[in-house]
Amino acid sequence: MSVTTAVDELLDGIENASIPSGVFCEDVVLDATVPNWRFSVRGGEAVRAELGRWYADPGHFQQVRRHAIAGGELVEFTLEWEEHGVAHTCHQAHVLQLRDGRVEVDTVFCGGRRPAALMAEMQAAQLAAQ
Repeated sequence: MSVTTAVDELLDGIENASIPSGVFCEDVVLDATVPNWRFSVRGGEAVRAELGRWYADPGHFQQVRRHAIAGGELVEFTLEWEEHGVAHTCHQAHVLQLRDGRVEVDTVFCGGRRPAALMAEMQAAQLAAQ
C-alpha cells in the first residue's frame, strides 16, 4: 500500500463512516487532543474502533488540505454530517506518520463536534466582528 493510497483510503473511510482495517500498522498509536482532553489509543483494531465512533455517520468534506511532511502527511479537514437528524461539523488536523505505506502514528487535533445551531451562532459572531 503506498503512502497516498493509505491516506486516501483513510479519508474515504472517514467520509463514508467505514474506517478500513488495512491502513493501520498493528502497533499504530492514535494521540488525540480534543476539547478539554487528551488521550492515546494503541493497536490497529483499537484505533479503528475509536475512529469508527468518531465517524459513525457518513459525511461530506467541506474542505480538505493535504501536505507532504517528512515520513508522512499533514491532513486538515472540515467534515459535515447529519447525526440524529441534526447537521454537525468538525474541524480537525491529522499528522500522519507512515511506515511501509501504513499509518504508524495519527496525531489528531480536533476543535470538537458542532451542531448546526452552534455553527450558525459562530458564523453570526464572525460576521458581526467584520
